[in-house]
Amino acid sequence: MKKKHGFTKKTRLLLRHLRPAASAFAVGVLASFAATILKTVFTQVIRFTVDGVLLGETAGLPSWLAALEPGKMLAASCALAAVVAVLEFAVGFIHDSSLPKGSERFVKSLRDSLYSHIQRLPYSWHAKNPTGDIIQRCTSDVEVVRAFIADQIVEFVSTVFLIAVYMTMMFTMNVKIALLACAFVPLVIGTSMYYHRKIGRSFTAFDESEGALSSIVQENLTGVRVVRAFGRERDELEKFRRRNETHTTLWLKMGRMMTTFWTFGDTVSFVQLFLVILLGVHMCVGGEITLGTYLAFINYTKQMNWPVRGLCRVITNMSKVGVSIDRLLYIIESDEEHAPENPKTADMHGDICFDHVSFAYDEQPVLRDVSFTIPGGSTLGILGETGSGKSTIALLMARLYDPQQGAIRIGGVDLREMDQAQLRRGVGVVLQQPFLFSRTLKENIMIAASDADQEQVDAAVKDACLYHSIQEFKEGYDTIVGERGVTLSGGQKQRTAIARTLLSGAPVMVFDDSLSAVDAKTDEAIRMRLREAAGGSTLVLIAHRVSTLQAADQIIVLSEGRIIERGTHEELIRQGGVYARTAAMQSARGEAEADG
Repeated sequence: MKKKHGFTKKTRLLLRHLRPAASAFAVGVLASFAATILKTVFTQVIRFTVDGVLLGETAGLPSWLAALEPGKMLAASCALAAVVAVLEFAVGFIHDSSLPKGSERFVKSLRDSLYSHIQRLPYSWHAKNPTGDIIQRCTSDVEVVRAFIADQIVEFVSTVFLIAVYMTMMFTMNVKIALLACAFVPLVIGTSMYYHRKIGRSFTAFDESEGALSSIVQENLTGVRVVRAFGRERDELEKFRRRNETHTTLWLKMGRMMTTFWTFGDTVSFVQLFLVILLGVHMCVGGEITLGTYLAFINYTKQMNWPVRGLCRVITNMSKVGVSIDRLLYIIESDEEHAPENPKTADMHGDICFDHVSFAYDEQPVLRDVSFTIPGGSTLGILGETGSGKSTIALLMARLYDPQQGAIRIGGVDLREMDQAQLRRGVGVVLQQPFLFSRTLKENIMIAASDADQEQVDAAVKDACLYHSIQEFKEGYDTIVGERGVTLSGGQKQRTAIARTLLSGAPVMVFDDSLSAVDAKTDEAIRMRLREAAGGSTLVLIAHRVSTLQAADQIIVLSEGRIIERGTHEELIRQGGVYARTAAMQSARGEAEADG
């Protein structure tokens, strides 16, 4: 993701999610302002005490304080200092309790918006973006923005106010020293602006590297069985080490930049304080300022140094947060799945028509001018070699993709004009590698029919030939399925997905090579039950086994994205084409295995 967004767009995003937290942040900022004023007053109390009590200088003191005797003046100063300290503690408590509340409200709003938008993004977007990178954007990048809003934006506002107050107080006390104390502020801020641009480029590379590293970890963990099965641990470790080395190098480069910046800032702050002390001592000895004023200048200069550095930190961190906001805007600005303005309701039990459909992945053609019709309630079988477009037909029927040419209609209504909720409820797809959630078997089966009773669940499980396996599990239906169904065999995962689809009672059911991981006997048993279990639903069976398709009302054979044969099992056998040759080879293989 390389696109950079303008300041206005980024600000608009922040303001939208700051609304729920506005009151908490306002209280925190006001408390910070109050704390700044109280610190200023406390320094003045010290100045009054030194000049009035110790030196007897009453010039510049408040009239009510100058009129008091030295003993009473000291008591009044101590009382005033105590009151200021208590008030400073109180506003500090308000500040520290308000900002976390505001930051959590802000980040909740941002996360809700991100997650909600991700749910509405098309399948094609998810196919192009690694899961680890998406997770990194929604966690690490959100945290960068949260920290900036909660800590640094408030710090920025407070610091600007503090610098303005301190400068005002210093200029009212002595212009010459005030000019010297403030002369270094533009230099530090200017340096911050320079590093702001350099750090921004480094953080962009670092953040993208972190996303790639997260993707490697996520991919390795979810594919741990494959890694172990093929002994790929060393290769995966080396792959991670190379990426981690790159990531570490980028971090060290950025760290060197930050170290240089902060070292320069420390040097400037030291020189600034040294010169103020030097000039202050000279003016104090010469009688141009009092000792209390000198001490007040030293205190203000020291107190202003860190806020100015904080202001510089905000400026440099704007580079980081800018990159993170760009990465979040990439998600937020991605086009949602197109929904028709006036969705139509279709008869999901009606005919399904592919009308001259063509489709390509990244300009690589997969389907070329494909046309066929499935009468409502009938069964279509699809056979073809790997890459012929069989699975793409399944994805198009569920409208996970839209055809680039032609149209797909159910009951005479184009899928692009249909109500999406009706379409997704009406088309159940079982993939060759089905996804199962890390929940119980029963919860996975009931995902599409949460109101089903136990009798209906049992019936679907039996039709999927899974009932016996569940009875063998110690926890039965309450057996926890590991992440992505890792605790189940391939056949058990497929049969769980079949039971889930059968339980949903979808008017259209698509089985995309979903019996490939079961043995021939189980395959036959499921096929015998399938038509009856599906009731009046339209079935689409995609398979490599001819035996899986032979009972279908119509069979099409795909090759390089085109239909090269169509007909019933008997008709295709008589044609003596690809289907017949495939059937003969599989039959011969089956006989050889039986003899063996």
